[in-house]
Amino acid sequence: MTHNPAGWHIEVEFTEDDRHTRAAALLRLADGTEVRGHGHASRHRVDPQQPRVGEEVAGARALNELALRLLDKAHGEIDQAAGRVSHPIHV
Repeated sequence: MTHNPAGWHIEVEFTEDDRHTRAAALLRLADGTEVRGHGHASRHRVDPQQPRVGEEVAGARALNELALRLLDKAHGEIDQAAGRVSHPIHV
């Protein structure tokens, strides 16, 4: 069995205002499928403005959602190939 190296590139884009940061993560797979995740962060009004922290929180949440959607996709493909319903894949 030969092993072919594979890699993924995930794009994360942010939109921000004074109190909110939203993140959208996109993964394009080799089969052409796109998997997306979204995240949100809110700054409490008494906290200092730290845009980088908002991006980290919103980005982490978007990547977490993307990971869960990718696990669901893999689970569906396993079930389809096996012709049965299997146990869900957990993180």
